[in-house]
Amino acid sequence: MTAETDAKLIEEGRKLFAGEWKFVWASPSIETLPPMASMEVAFAGRSNVGKSSLINALTGRNALARTSHTPGRTQELIFFEGPDKSGLRLVDMPGYGYASAPKTKVASWTKLIHQFLLGRATLARVYVLIDARHGIKDVDQDVLKTLDKSAVSYQVVLTKADQVKPLELEKHISETMAALAKHPAAFPEVLVTSSRSGAGMPELRAAMVRLLGERA
Repeated sequence: MTAETDAKLIEEGRKLFAGEWKFVWASPSIETLPPMASMEVAFAGRSNVGKSSLINALTGRNALARTSHTPGRTQELIFFEGPDKSGLRLVDMPGYGYASAPKTKVASWTKLIHQFLLGRATLARVYVLIDARHGIKDVDQDVLKTLDKSAVSYQVVLTKADQVKPLELEKHISETMAALAKHPAAFPEVLVTSSRSGAGMPELRAAMVRLLGERA
């Protein structure tokens, strides 16, 4: 990929996410999913990894996705749609792992996540968000294994990179890359982001524009 191509994709990504983004659907179960139409990219991650903050930073909106200081507040698959004819939907998935909710409810969210990943033809990629301060945990590995079994490609996005010292961040990036080498469906490149500073957002937007082009 040339620098010129990268710059073009970044500019196209900027334009796409500068447009109007809106909430369109919430699904508490597989039976209530919206009809398959636009290409979808989903964001998965542990309950406190910052999925909603990332979606807000991507779209340049403070309150598109609901953020909370209480992990586990997103209890449904939340769908957001881009500008008319953009052909792209974002899906905010319930956080897995720790959540301040009864175990039966956490189990139902987890089941919903796994069913969605395995049976959605319009799902082009899953971005698995990993806290840059901690790296991949055992609970992340379970989701990565499910993704390996599905037909969906996935890419790891490190979040909260602004809260990690540079040397420690480099170490966590290397450890993450080494862990992903054992997962056949994983995209080899790791994206490093910060919702607070905006770092990595142009590259993430560009990655989605590239996906749209591949699916066209």
